[in-house]
Amino acid sequence: MAKGLNKVMLIGHLGNDPERRETASGQTVVNFTVATSESFKDSGGNLQERTEWHRIVVWGKLADICSQYLKKGRQVYIEGRLQTRSWDDSKSGEKKYTTEIVCSDMQMLGSAKDSGGMGDQSFANQERPAFKQSRNEPASGGFSERQSSGSVPEIEKDDLPF
Repeated sequence: MAKGLNKVMLIGHLGNDPERRETASGQTVVNFTVATSESFKDSGGNLQERTEWHRIVVWGKLADICSQYLKKGRQVYIEGRLQTRSWDDSKSGEKKYTTEIVCSDMQMLGSAKDSGGMGDQSFANQERPAFKQSRNEPASGGFSERQSSGSVPEIEKDDLPF
């Protein structure tokens, strides 16, 4: 039996261009923010909108893809897990905390023109790819291209396990 579930799924817009770095061991890491919004009516019947900002961290080859193709304003689907980190502030000495989403799955949504102009327009005329961390790799490991919802692979009789 599972001891718990830590899963986050978001659809939102990038608040900034991805920031790409490399760790001391040479591992690629990318950080960006995603904004999600909801509309509701307040007690006076007025339509209100609330925006929530989410910190996203992506590792490995998936990070390379995010840094290459994602731009501020681009709509994106993110799947991952929540992680809280802490550190000691060097100026004040107090303990600081941040909660972020460690991304394991990313799909670009909308069109390339919605992102404010992507450098590589080759994705604009193709089916939108989805990228996912390999389950055999740690969160900082590789990725595998996943079938998009529009295409279903053919299943041969020999492929069935029963």
